[in-house]
Amino acid sequence: MQYTIAHKAQFRGVGLHSGAAVRLSILPAPVNHGIVFRRSDLDGALIPARWDRVTPSQLCTLLENGEGASVSTVEHVMAALAGLGITNAVIEVNGPEIPILDGSSAPFVAGIIEAGLRPQPEAALRVLRVLKPVEVRQGESFARLTPADHLEIHFDIDFADAAIGHQEKRLDMANGAFVRELMDSRTFCRLSDVEAMQKSGLALGGSFLNAVVVDGDKVLSPGGLRHQDEAVRHKMLDAMGDLALAGAPLLARYTGHRAGHAMTNRLLRALFADSDAWRWETCSRGLEQRMPGAGVFHKITRTNQLAVA
Repeated sequence: MQYTIAHKAQFRGVGLHSGAAVRLSILPAPVNHGIVFRRSDLDGALIPARWDRVTPSQLCTLLENGEGASVSTVEHVMAALAGLGITNAVIEVNGPEIPILDGSSAPFVAGIIEAGLRPQPEAALRVLRVLKPVEVRQGESFARLTPADHLEIHFDIDFADAAIGHQEKRLDMANGAFVRELMDSRTFCRLSDVEAMQKSGLALGGSFLNAVVVDGDKVLSPGGLRHQDEAVRHKMLDAMGDLALAGAPLLARYTGHRAGHAMTNRLLRALFADSDAWRWETCSRGLEQRMPGAGVFHKITRTNQLAVA
C-alpha cells in the first residue's frame, strides 16, 4: 500500500547556497499523487519531484517545471520521504531553495515522525524493477544500477584530505536502514572549497553548524564527526534522495564511485531511455516488507534524538 504524512510538518531554516530564510511544510496528499513541490511565493506553482524535471546546477539537485518555476537542494527532504516510505506528499516552500537545517535528513525525519505517517491501503504501491545493468561514466567516476530484489546502495569516495580519505560502505536499505544508518550524516566540504564557493556567490547559508568542514586532517565543525565515515554515509543519503526522483521505490542495486547528484540523474535518464532495462510492478505483500520504511517502529526519545526499535 501507499503512505502519506498524517498531518502537516513544518520547518524553518536558511538555504545553504542563498542564505535566505525559508519556510517549508510537508502536507498530506491523496493516493497516486506522488511527491510534488509547491512554491507558495509563486502563486502555488507546482514542480513534480521527477528525474525528468532535474536541470543542471552546481552542488545540489534542482527541479524546474515547464513554466520556469524551480526549487533546489531537494535531496535531503526527498531522502527523508523515501527512507520512511512516504509516496504521496505536497512539499510547500516559500522560496527557491529547501532549508539546509543541520545539513542532514534527520530534522526532516523527526518532523515527519512527529506529524505521523498515514497508510493508504486503498491503493497498491507501484515499484520500479531494474531488469539489466545500466551505467554512466565520467572520467574515473561512475554510477551503476543492477537488478536486485530490494534497494541496495554501495558507495565509495576518495579525497586527498586525511580527515576524509577513502571511505566505502554498502547497505541493504530495507526496514529502516536509512533511519538507523544514514539520516543524521551531514553534507561536507573542504575549507578551501567554502572560500571559493562564497566568492562565487554560493554556500552563503553554510556554516560549521550545518556542514562538516575539513581542512587536511582536521575536522573544523564543533563536536567533530557523528560517524567516522560520515562523508560516505552522506553521499549515500544524497543518492537515496536523488534516486527517489525515479517516481517510485527502486528494486535495484545502486553503485556509486566518486559519483554525485548530476551523475545519479544521468543514470536515471539512461535507465528510462532503455525500455528493456526496467518495468513497473505492483508491490506484493511480501515485497512491501522489504521497502525502506516497512516494519519499523519509531519514537522520539527524551533527548530529542530519533531512535528505531
